[in-house]
Amino acid sequence: MTTWEYVTVPLIVHNTKAILDNWGSDGWELVQVVVMPEGNLVAYLKRPLQS
Repeated sequence: MTTWEYVTVPLIVHNTKAILDNWGSDGWELVQVVVMPEGNLVAYLKRPLQS
């Protein structure tokens, strides 16, 4: 069974692609983007736990 690790990342609207590309190059997969009540974007990412 795969064990996952997770991270939340604040996103800057004008630089979203670069931020996600950077995390993706480290093996992180985007799960969801949430708009917070203040209007900020937060990305939830996961990747297999590295032992």
